[in-house]
Amino acid sequence: MTPWVKRLLLINGIAYLLTGVLRILPWLIFAFIPALIVVRPWTVVTYTFLHAGIWHLAFNMLALFFFGPRLEDRLGGRQFLSLYFVSGIVGAILSFAVTPRSPIPIVGASGAVFGVLLGFARYWPREKIYIWGVLPIEARALVIIVTIASLYFGFTGGGGNIAHFGHLGGFLGGFLYLKWWDRRSPAARFKAKAQAPVRRTSGSDSANVKRWQRINRDGMHPVNQDELDRILDKISASGIGSLSTEERDFLERFSTR
Repeated sequence: MTPWVKRLLLINGIAYLLTGVLRILPWLIFAFIPALIVVRPWTVVTYTFLHAGIWHLAFNMLALFFFGPRLEDRLGGRQFLSLYFVSGIVGAILSFAVTPRSPIPIVGASGAVFGVLLGFARYWPREKIYIWGVLPIEARALVIIVTIASLYFGFTGGGGNIAHFGHLGGFLGGFLYLKWWDRRSPAARFKAKAQAPVRRTSGSDSANVKRWQRINRDGMHPVNQDELDRILDKISASGIGSLSTEERDFLERFSTR
């Protein structure tokens, strides 16, 4: 069990105890009501910690328990928590966008958990998930099926008293956050730096080419000699700016011997 998954399970359990069982806290003040979003903006977050019943809580926490730890290990605690809350907030915003005057309270961590499910399916799309412990289905297929079902029931009004657009918003929030994170992560920055094209600077480039042309071939393996000839021919044909990072590293490695 990873740290933030454990904390979220605990917080949701305590919140249900205080609002749904002991009723110490006023449940309605923390529920998200689309028509009151302006006067109760905090509810776009607090509604994720409320649940309409024990089975509602159990379903969401069970999904978080199964999908959350692996995703938290992949993203790291801070990014996982950000994904969780962004998904829940976008779930509320999409519900408001579709039904801005609705007075019906919306509660539950479903939007946030659906964002976690999307993240799981994004990184492990072929992972088998067993529905009711029996029916196997790939993670990516589960996301597609749930999306289609939520769209259908959301627009037709079927499927019971479920905030289908909150679920869809959870998927959307998770998708947007992961796309953003893919561009901002340390791995993405390293990849961009490694793949950055080499700029032409006439003086230094000319000196580099001359230095590389003077590489001593004595003792070089024939394979390396062929690679050296290929790279030098590439420079002659396309210029030094056409070299990849690996090709420049190859030349630098042998030019310093």
